Amino acid sequence: MTHVLVVEDDLATAREIEAALCDHGFTVTLADNGRDGLLKALSEPFDLIVLDRMLPGGVDGLGVLTALRAAGTATPVLILSALSALDERVRGLRAGGDDYLTKPFEFIELTARLDALSRRRAEPSAPAQETRLRVGNLEIDLLRRTVRRGERIVDLVPREYALLEHLMRNAGQVITRTMLFEAVWNYSYDERTNVIEVHIGRLRRKIDGEGDGQMIHTVRGAGYVLRSPE
Repeated sequence: MTHVLVVEDDLATAREIEAALCDHGFTVTLADNGRDGLLKALSEPFDLIVLDRMLPGGVDGLGVLTALRAAGTATPVLILSALSALDERVRGLRAGGDDYLTKPFEFIELTARLDALSRRRAEPSAPAQETRLRVGNLEIDLLRRTVRRGERIVDLVPREYALLEHLMRNAGQVITRTMLFEAVWNYSYDERTNVIEVHIGRLRRKIDGEGDGQMIHTVRGAGYVLRSPE
């Protein structure tokens, strides 16, 4: 079972996160300040750490993160912060953070990001040998950058290809719009744009031909999931 350390000084927020993660099947340990969070992270084995950026007690989130990395702790860390400016996100990632989620957030976004960090940690150490991705009868040749659905060649433009590759690498898992924006477009999601919906629509029309069965599904209020047809 995945064991998550949550370092969050606001008790109500910490309890809400704890409940959401426990409902998702994780085991949770809480710390309400930077010093206690750092001590627990260094003294117990955790699979993931959720770390608030702004913490009381003289050691803020970046201080905790810097100390962890200096001590050789490689546990994936997701930073939570009300500071959404790009330079703050960059500071967090450069300090050793693996992901950055701004407040307020939806809990399904938090659990999806933690699932992604868990999968990334469990990946084999030599992913460069991977040349193909397969989900059902859908296949990507990563060397030739070609896509097939059964015997049919699927012609995709570069952005559609990148979108499909990301969905296939996370097959069966809900990927939020924010995560897709960061992975495929390399910038933060803007709720005023429908660019993801447009690209997903085009990708569906190309992937899901007549009689092939639907593979890209919308998860209402969350994002998208790619899975093999029943």
